[in-house]
Amino acid sequence: MKHLKLAIAALALSMGIGAAQAQDVLKIGVEGAYPPFSEKLPDGKLVGFDIDIAWALCAEMKRTCELVEQDWDGMIPALIEKKFDAIIASMSVTPDRLEKVDFSKKYYNTPAMFYAKTGSGLSDAPGALKGKKVGVQRGTIHQTFMEAKYPEADLVLYGSQDEVYLDLVNGRLDAGMSDSIAADDGFLKTDQGKGFAFFGKAHSDPAIHGEGAGVAVRKGDKALADAFTAAIAALRASGKYDEIRKKYFAFDIYGS
Repeated sequence: MKHLKLAIAALALSMGIGAAQAQDVLKIGVEGAYPPFSEKLPDGKLVGFDIDIAWALCAEMKRTCELVEQDWDGMIPALIEKKFDAIIASMSVTPDRLEKVDFSKKYYNTPAMFYAKTGSGLSDAPGALKGKKVGVQRGTIHQTFMEAKYPEADLVLYGSQDEVYLDLVNGRLDAGMSDSIAADDGFLKTDQGKGFAFFGKAHSDPAIHGEGAGVAVRKGDKALADAFTAAIAALRASGKYDEIRKKYFAFDIYGS
């Protein structure tokens, strides 16, 4: 009888722990400075495609979630240090990042492009940006791309994408490069971006740009990565993904 009571107690304890773990708050790292994917309103509210997708994924996974703001430069270190459990911040799945963290499958994939003052006469041909000041956000695939493909350019690095736009408008840069959709909706279509335009072609080098933006998790956390992948597929199948996407974009940004 004593052994039976102990077994029952152990079972009850394990069930209690399992239930508690299922209810643990899932913390998601977000940037809040990359419109229209994520930005912070004057009242402090976080909005954008990434933000809506984060909440929708949590709902699909039936998890209670908390969004944690984090500067881009410290995003992966903060994940590794367990400040949060996942990153949903337009982070592209690349070979370099896969050495440090794991990812879900993509939830969108769009190419990168250059932009500058309308009529600047700039070209994205090899060597055409020699000596030109080109701004990109530090620690992004765009920094890697510029260093690999346009080493002769005068590359200027910034902590946030908004800083790139600001210096471009103020004449401290000749051009900028970023995700084409982020630049179009977050800059060129705004009052700040009037008088600026894309130049050159769309750039998407799989070796540098990867397969698209995914949800990053700590290395080895396959169960969580797989749960996000399944939730992304479910949102696509149910139409919820398109419902969210249409709030921000006139076309499907998921990619082929």
